[in-house]
Amino acid sequence: MQEALPYKRWDVLPPVPVASTSSDSGGNVGINNMNNGNTMESLVKENPVIVFGKRGCCMCHVVRKLLLGLGVNPPVFEIDSSNANESLLINSLSKFVVNNNNNSVNTLQFPLVFVGGELFGGLEKVMATHLSGELVPILKQAGALWL
Repeated sequence: MQEALPYKRWDVLPPVPVASTSSDSGGNVGINNMNNGNTMESLVKENPVIVFGKRGCCMCHVVRKLLLGLGVNPPVFEIDSSNANESLLINSLSKFVVNNNNNSVNTLQFPLVFVGGELFGGLEKVMATHLSGELVPILKQAGALWL
């Protein structure tokens, strides 16, 4: 009789340098030791569409699948709750969101979707604009869609 092997990760990743990202095969990217607000801002400005979320959040998966269905392949940056710098990452992201929107945000609601370097909204805003037919022109204007 065969014994069941417990699930564990066989591929061991090397240590990641400061201010870099690691990617898995699903297109999701984990943020490791990124406590610099300028790095967060440069990530948002460099990508036409970018999604920030908590690791394992099903809503991030829904946003990503919706955007993939439209032809956009956005990087999904996952904030890991086991990371010691989670609060620093969330603080730098919230400062960027407040500076970007010129209003106060008490708590961040993930996923955060940035389109064209500015905060677009969360899942509700993405779904509402998709259902109204306004999402595709916004994505084209941001440079995420070419057709």
